Amino acid sequence: MFKKLFGQGGHGGGGGGGGGGGGSTPHQSRQVTATSTQKTVDAIQKLGETEELLNKRRNLLEKKVNEALEKTKEYQRAKNTRAALMSLKRKKAYEKQIEQIDNSISRVNEQQMMLENQRTTAETVLALQQGVRANKATMQELNIDDVDKTMDEISEAQDQMQQMNDVLSQPIGAAADMDEDELAAELAELEAEDLDSQLLEPAPVPATRLPARAQAQPAAAAGQRMPNVPAARPKQKTAEELELEALEAEMAA
Repeated sequence: MFKKLFGQGGHGGGGGGGGGGGGSTPHQSRQVTATSTQKTVDAIQKLGETEELLNKRRNLLEKKVNEALEKTKEYQRAKNTRAALMSLKRKKAYEKQIEQIDNSISRVNEQQMMLENQRTTAETVLALQQGVRANKATMQELNIDDVDKTMDEISEAQDQMQQMNDVLSQPIGAAADMDEDELAAELAELEAEDLDSQLLEPAPVPATRLPARAQAQPAAAAGQRMPNVPAARPKQKTAEELELEALEAEMAA
């Protein structure tokens, strides 16, 4: 089946005079495969049309079966036994034809599914073949020497870039004349002077806090020694206030 799909039939391998009769070229294989694929598509389409025709024929026979059944019932009610038997025979014949059509539809469906599976398989194998050919073509264009050369060029470019960065990071102008050792010594001297100044400063006196009990006792003693504040004397009333009170007492009596 695959030989037929991909153009590798037995009739093409025994030709004379070609150094042993090699296989078909990839171009010829693609052409034969395309032709086989088109034939498969045409066959699937034809089977679909046949199935549609068989279904139409089946629907027509079902109508005839129903008509024959109604006729049989009418003849039976009319006591026409001979006509009823003939109508019943036609009904049986139609049913037999329907059974045959069902079998034909089933075979058509099976053939259609088989061709669809073959088409899918052929397309898959064709795609795999194209992938293999593309892989071979790519590998023929590449070799290990080219890969090594490319990696060396990448490494060389990276080294050049690092050298350029180193050059750009070097100080220029006044900063280039400064000695880093001298700067480090001066920095160490400044740190030493700062440390000496801190050591010469007097230590701060820590502020000690008395315990809460010790603070409470002087407060209590001070409270005991404090003299009692005399109570405020009552304010003396004026003459007007005394006369007003006397008048209110008379009115109340």
